[in-house]
Amino acid sequence: MNFELLFAAQSGKTVRYALTGAKGGFSRTLLAQTRRMPNLLPTVLCDLDLPGLRALCLELGYAESALLECADAAAVAAAPADAIVLVADVALIAHERYDILVEATGNPVIGYRIACSAIDAGRHVAMVSKEVDSVAGIAMSRRAAAKGVVYTTADGDQPANLIGWVSWARTLNLEIVAAGKSSEYDLVFDPATGDITQLDTTFACPAMGALMTLGADVPATVAARRAALAGRKTSATADYCEMSVVATNTGLVPDVELLHYPIARTAELADIYALKEDGGLLGRSGAIEVFNVLRTPDEASFAGGVFVVVKTFDSVTWELLRQKGHVVSRDGKYACMYLPYHFMGIETPISLLNAVLQGRASGSDKPTQCAILAGRATADIPAGTVLKMGGHHHDVTGVQAVLLPRTTAPADVAPLYLAAHATTARDIRAGELLVLGDLANAEPELLAAWQAGLQ
Repeated sequence: MNFELLFAAQSGKTVRYALTGAKGGFSRTLLAQTRRMPNLLPTVLCDLDLPGLRALCLELGYAESALLECADAAAVAAAPADAIVLVADVALIAHERYDILVEATGNPVIGYRIACSAIDAGRHVAMVSKEVDSVAGIAMSRRAAAKGVVYTTADGDQPANLIGWVSWARTLNLEIVAAGKSSEYDLVFDPATGDITQLDTTFACPAMGALMTLGADVPATVAARRAALAGRKTSATADYCEMSVVATNTGLVPDVELLHYPIARTAELADIYALKEDGGLLGRSGAIEVFNVLRTPDEASFAGGVFVVVKTFDSVTWELLRQKGHVVSRDGKYACMYLPYHFMGIETPISLLNAVLQGRASGSDKPTQCAILAGRATADIPAGTVLKMGGHHHDVTGVQAVLLPRTTAPADVAPLYLAAHATTARDIRAGELLVLGDLANAEPELLAAWQAGLQ
């Protein structure tokens, strides 16, 4: 990325953005960072909780006199040009007030509608709502191209970071065996107590003490670590969703539908994500993946970062890199190259400036539906059930997220977030994939976008 060119261009123009879901965690990080960017301004902020949004802006140091709550279109139209307009209804986001929309509602239907409205008005879109992108990202990318505007993932969020890292590796003509990210919360093992802490939960796991090194049989050790957790959940719907976005932008596909999700230490990744014939987990090259970080309290976190595992070349080069501390497999055939961070909205201004000032997206300009984020019923679901979406990770009740290569998925498989909030048209048995015919009232516009993206 040419930062000198970027900021030279930036110096001559102020980039204005509209932000939906403006009181959320990601949005806070972006609004906080914006305070440090003199040529970047939030001009329209949309959230259902207007008092909370106003309080957040004041906490971050935005001038109270600049914040203007508007309840209708007339009030928005009358707002001074230098006001930060606060609205609760996405329909009140006036396109003339911004250059790029940052969509962060996480709501598939609403996010799709407001993004399309922005594109049709000739505005760029930075898509943070991976739920929207997983269903309609391809259709929206094509729609934006037809309008001459940019549709992009957002730097600082893991999909954009990983897409960029894959692009970096491919530019160097490195052969990618696997690419992925770490899960949200580390498993921190304390050898002194035999306990594991994950976020704010601590539980006894003494068996992990004997499993802190891989040993000769990598798959066996990975399986034993999983067994030691005694059924504790270590995967997240959000992870599958993010990796589906990466897949469509890179062409990488899952090796297995639940991903391998190993419990791994950073230094082990090149051995774990080797092909099976070399003692690793993978049955195919070019796999998309997620792993759970296992570490001790005094080890640094992977911090939700991203990685690629590549095949090595020239043994002397890679042995030199091993000596310098890089992660190379024990047999020397694979190496893991990683970025141990994702900084959320702190990095997002790069995407906004690139899109508006240089017409450049953080992701692919021609994504393809090579993988599908789908859903498999975890229990019998009666006809007439509303498939509710909720929780921190936007789970769909009674449904396990799965990631399928398009080549092996049923032609009528339903994308997970088209199913969200839809009503089931028939009885669905545990273990069955949701298909389009199972949804009695799928949102027509979102369904049309999904089907268009398959063409």
